[in-house]
Amino acid sequence: MPDEHTRALYRLQSEQPAGSCVIGIDEVGRGAVAGPLTVAAIALPLAPMVEGLDDSKKLSPRRRDELAVCIKDAAIAWGVAHVAPARIDRMGMARALRLAMLEALEATDCAPDLLLIDGNPVHIHPQEHCVVKGDATVACIAAASIIAKVTRDAIMVKLDAHYPEYGFVRNKGYATAEHQDAIRSYGLTKLHRKSFCTGILQERLFDVVS
Repeated sequence: MPDEHTRALYRLQSEQPAGSCVIGIDEVGRGAVAGPLTVAAIALPLAPMVEGLDDSKKLSPRRRDELAVCIKDAAIAWGVAHVAPARIDRMGMARALRLAMLEALEATDCAPDLLLIDGNPVHIHPQEHCVVKGDATVACIAAASIIAKVTRDAIMVKLDAHYPEYGFVRNKGYATAEHQDAIRSYGLTKLHRKSFCTGILQERLFDVVS
């Protein structure tokens, strides 16, 4: 029998009318300076419940990988979408996030009776409902956060083989001190969001001038 925490994660979904399609959606990579923005959308059945779900940031990489397999096996439907760095630079993060969410939702091939989004309103669906800290409190949002994280991390690990000097296998495209130093030393690649890196490059310029 699922534990109390797992049952609590499914509570909101269990309160919907029988047969409702409830989809959770979440993103990973919004604050990174390199790599894609990745969004996952997941519809889970009420049974069997996937035990161990939580905000992806609270789980170890190994546990995320294990849960990703369980989630895909259990899911009624799931979809993932990415927005590349150059496109993020062109349209801005708000529009990129909305686009990725729409594409991930479309990839599920399901019409949601309820669309649950972590955080603030995005206005992509009339049945959209936002849940603060939903990735830690709602099963389908937590599942989406895990799938998005595992998918994006795998992309960044593969890219590390082509750009080892930037440490993508460790930083996953986020602006760690090591990554910032690499940007100052080697400049930007096509994987970098140029609009996100202006301050880092300005620091290098000031260092040279001084």
